[in-house]
Amino acid sequence: MMLANTGSQRFLILVERGILADEELRKAEHTAVARSIDLERVLLREYNVPRFILLKALSEYYQCPTIEYDERMLIPPGLLSAVNGDMLSISRWFPVIKDGDTVIIAANNPEDPAVLDEAKRFIKAEKYEFRVALAEDIQWFVLDFLHARPGYLLGTERTGLSFWRTTMARWRTRLACCRTDMATARTGLAFLRWGLGFIAVANTLIRTQKLPITYPLYWSIIAMGFFLGFLGLSRYLKIRRSEMNPPERRTIVGMTSATMGFLKGYHLIETTDVEISMKKSILARIADLLASHCTILYPSPSSRERTHLARERSVLGAQRTMAACYRTIYARARTGLALIRTGFSFASFGIGLMHYFGLSSLSVFDAILIVAGTFMVVDGLLWYIPVRKEQSELPSCPIPQ
Repeated sequence: MMLANTGSQRFLILVERGILADEELRKAEHTAVARSIDLERVLLREYNVPRFILLKALSEYYQCPTIEYDERMLIPPGLLSAVNGDMLSISRWFPVIKDGDTVIIAANNPEDPAVLDEAKRFIKAEKYEFRVALAEDIQWFVLDFLHARPGYLLGTERTGLSFWRTTMARWRTRLACCRTDMATARTGLAFLRWGLGFIAVANTLIRTQKLPITYPLYWSIIAMGFFLGFLGLSRYLKIRRSEMNPPERRTIVGMTSATMGFLKGYHLIETTDVEISMKKSILARIADLLASHCTILYPSPSSRERTHLARERSVLGAQRTMAACYRTIYARARTGLALIRTGFSFASFGIGLMHYFGLSSLSVFDAILIVAGTFMVVDGLLWYIPVRKEQSELPSCPIPQ
């Protein structure tokens, strides 16, 4: 394996131009040797020498043009078909451009004969031209275009992040359909409420009015009430039994949690020094982790900004997905509460009518109100109780800065 290139001769121009003192360059070289890393890395990270200055120094030393990593480069696949990422990382060269019969190669040491031999062995061309590049740029070329594993990819990582954003968008669309279904169910409940209200009012008027001439009007109101009640009930039951029936809480939480799985591969939750949430709800624990992954990356060079922004968009998409999940849970709770409220009102009204007027032939309508109300209360509890746990641990929604 090639040792780290720590020779300071390549950067003597920095001393000649007054950018570094000779003692600083020697000290940087000693640090590089002691830590078995590149001298250019030490100069970049610890002595804050700008990248373009280092590239200019290398260009003058090798009398060779420079090239920098850019994720937007369109490297012909044919140049990469025979090369190996490990080999390129060790030898520190990468084929970047094919111009007719000439292949342009980025290399950290363009004068290394071994690099030319490897290029001729693996890439067939009539001419070879070299451009000097920083060692870390060569590594970025290798990681970006030769498919490293997730977490280390650059350009191809954005494809994975786009896949997850699409997955989350599909799930949010599914949740939106669920919320639309529950809104339709609540609309059906509104019709049912009007129908039962017509029945209750007409039933009361028939019992209190002594003029038989008004009975046909009241019976027509009862008929209208039954029609509206049937219309609303059929709409509600259609949603209750349909293929688009809103999923159970476990399904909503489980699927939402699954769409957050990309965070482990792309954002390394365990390395962010975030206090782990101890909430009992899985959804609440995941939601508490999202805010810590918005601005944890510091891309270099600036061309990696697109990858950084892709991760930002993915986290924001995760936040929207989490919010959509909670909105769906709240919509389910609202539907249950609407059922409970309506059922309790009409059951109480039916009991009141039966108690006030006593038993008669019209008591059948009182019984209808009581039975319908009881079923609505029970069904509402089935909607509401399962999601009560998630409501109790709802985290505060982080606002992106």
